[in-house]
Amino acid sequence: MDSAPPITPAANPLVLFRQWFAEAATHEPGLPEAVSLATVNRDHRPSVRMVLLKDFGDDGFVFYTNTQSRKGQEIGDNSYGAMCCYWKSVSRQVRIEGTFAPVTVAEADAYFNSRPRDSQLAAWASLQSETLSARSTLFERFKAVAAQYEGGPVPRPPHWSGYRLRPTMIEFWQDVPNRLHDRVVYEHAASAGWQWRRLYP
Repeated sequence: MDSAPPITPAANPLVLFRQWFAEAATHEPGLPEAVSLATVNRDHRPSVRMVLLKDFGDDGFVFYTNTQSRKGQEIGDNSYGAMCCYWKSVSRQVRIEGTFAPVTVAEADAYFNSRPRDSQLAAWASLQSETLSARSTLFERFKAVAAQYEGGPVPRPPHWSGYRLRPTMIEFWQDVPNRLHDRVVYEHAASAGWQWRRLYP
């Protein structure tokens, strides 16, 4: 009845995630690295938005942002958060829960320097999440920053960096007809490492 072979768990969930991500990158139109990111403020109210997953490994899942934005402020208030990857083209989803930690200065510098110049300038021009009276104001700020750094490199703003979601739970979901979906969840314990189990759909 399965439309695809059952999920075959590995000892380390990152092995399976790399496999699924590679398959999604081949089949998913647009941005397979687009993920929903959930944060929680100091009043325990959640918010969610899409971000781009820029790196991942055994130490976590990395994205970059303005640290003074709403999500940056909420991460500062509450280190717990979650991500969800959904790839419609391969009928799969991965949910990740854990705690946030800042990336290193070297990592932030390296990624910022790899961005297109206009994206670097936009990081200076945008007061992310603050009220904008008119679109023209943003464009004027962009022009001013472009003039300021004309002919030279654009430095990384002190308020622009990245975060790593360090997972304590990773759940893999695969679509199966008749809603008999295949689900495998990994949970991490300091004493035992990663342990997995299957879940009812």
